[in-house]
Amino acid sequence: MVVVLVRFADNFEIENTVLMAVKLSVNINKVALIRNSRGGNLPNLQQIAIDCEKFGADGITVHPRPDQRHVRYDDLQALKDVNTTEFNIEGYPNEDFLNIVKSVKPHQCTLVPDPPGVLTSDDGWDIPNNVHLLKKVISELQAEGIRVSLFMLPDEKLMAGAANVGANRVEFYTGGYANNYEVDKELAISDHQLAAKAAVAHNLGVNAGHDLNLQNLKFYCEQIPELLEVSIGHALISDSLYYGLQNTIMMYRKLCNR
Repeated sequence: MVVVLVRFADNFEIENTVLMAVKLSVNINKVALIRNSRGGNLPNLQQIAIDCEKFGADGITVHPRPDQRHVRYDDLQALKDVNTTEFNIEGYPNEDFLNIVKSVKPHQCTLVPDPPGVLTSDDGWDIPNNVHLLKKVISELQAEGIRVSLFMLPDEKLMAGAANVGANRVEFYTGGYANNYEVDKELAISDHQLAAKAAVAHNLGVNAGHDLNLQNLKFYCEQIPELLEVSIGHALISDSLYYGLQNTIMMYRKLCNR
């Protein structure tokens, strides 16, 4: 058994085998989108979050956007109140977003460089052009006891910059990996492997998310031993239409058990 002791920038240590399980955070944005399409409270977002945890999720992720098209700012405190695992709020750090995040105090805040009106998050931070903003925002959030992750492209050369602005973790954008998985999975994951090693070398924890699914998740988890957490929403909620929410979460949870 190989034992790894890693110290990350948010002052915690992980001692475990290389094959430690990856945490599964379920993004419930698409559930909120269904609710909002008819008004009212069906499906009940709080109950869905409770059930996701009961069925095996290690955390709940939400990404409120300026147009409030799915998870809304007024959902956040209610979701935090029922959370028993980990609550992760994603978003672009404008004033309104920062105010509500500092009020709710999730366990983790993932900063995403989304311009207003973007359909989905598909790019990482350009840190050299946002150093002042990120240092200020990360410092403010950490002062509230919130762990901060930066949504990043899987590029080993970018990890020093993420560490320089004070991030605790990085979340790799996995859309490119998912798009190329069926073509050449070894090539598709190679940049992620290099970036993960560079991240840990700079005392950064490694998260990942976007387009991970039942077909490509197991390989990703097995090939990135540094990986701590994945955030999955669209595919998982879509799969639950066929398999049911409990079965689906159990299926994804099993793929995270390396």
